[in-house]
Amino acid sequence: MIDKIPTQTGTREQLVTDLKTVIHDAEAWLRNGGALGGEELKAKFESTLASAKAGLAHYQETVVDAAKATDEYVKENPWKSVGLGAAVGVVVGMLIARK
Repeated sequence: MIDKIPTQTGTREQLVTDLKTVIHDAEAWLRNGGALGGEELKAKFESTLASAKAGLAHYQETVVDAAKATDEYVKENPWKSVGLGAAVGVVVGMLIARK
């Protein structure tokens, strides 16, 4: 049996928050490009961007690990995987038909 992949709680939420901060800082930097605090804003923007890149890299590693674990599970349990896929398909089909 495959062990559960350890993931950090809140990784996705932290990444989204970091990316929103990067966008907000970029907009502020563009608006205040000629202001006296431009260098401070630029440094903060670069720091936030680096943090977002690190979070994205960590999130990517987690997704790749999950994909590998899924691939391994499907290879070890092909019929269970087919049954699970069929069950999910039926549920999704029922939800779509309900609307």
